[in-house]
Amino acid sequence: MAPKSTPKTAPTSRGEARRQKRQWAKTKALGATLAIGVMITGAALPALNPAGGPAAAASSSVSTVADGTAQSYTAKSEIRAVIDPRGNFSATTPEEIKETRSRAAAAAVAAGMPLSSAMDIPLAGRIVMPMADGTYSFTDGFGASRPGRSHLGQDFAAPVGTPINAAMKGCVSRSTESYQGYGVTIQIESIVDGQAVSTVYSHMTYGSRAVEVGDCVDEGQYIGDVGSTGYVFGSCLHFEVHINTAPVDPLPWLKKNVS
Repeated sequence: MAPKSTPKTAPTSRGEARRQKRQWAKTKALGATLAIGVMITGAALPALNPAGGPAAAASSSVSTVADGTAQSYTAKSEIRAVIDPRGNFSATTPEEIKETRSRAAAAAVAAGMPLSSAMDIPLAGRIVMPMADGTYSFTDGFGASRPGRSHLGQDFAAPVGTPINAAMKGCVSRSTESYQGYGVTIQIESIVDGQAVSTVYSHMTYGSRAVEVGDCVDEGQYIGDVGSTGYVFGSCLHFEVHINTAPVDPLPWLKKNVS
């Protein structure tokens, strides 16, 4: 014979039924309380927008009530943290300023652009001779014959190691141990009477250059020593002056402007 199924039993008493009813009411009340808490939390916390970024919302206002005390908070897009990458920091120390200026100047020169595109060229208020009196003698001058061309500057003959000075205030656009037939060379850019003036100092001694591209100098400042590098017989300073990129005779120009 198949076993008889046992029928489900009803609550044994009215008291048991009342206890179950009270427990169900408590459960419903607890669920309602939790739902209200979630709603308050959702209103109090700002929404996270992965695509929005720090300035996604112009402004938001949130007001909550707790224990009868009203609290309000207003957030505006103007109030936010701005974090610059390390590579974009602004130079502040003299070393950082010099390094930043040198990099910009070197990049401009390498791209064939004028130095003035990367930095401000100072006005030269005073001009001096590039070497001290009594330390040199004039030899080959502007226009002297050279193979395939003419001499573009003035030679100041002097012993190797004689100091060379910047003729005027300016900034260095070239500083190299080898420049074509010029040998060790420095070139300085200046502004004189509203004109762009370049001065070139060549045939210097190896390792004597005291300035680099991007450095700025004052008139009379030491920049290196006389040498015999490049295509030259004997030791001398080869000195050139270019006004608006055109070479001019340095001697008349110096006589007119040196003070």
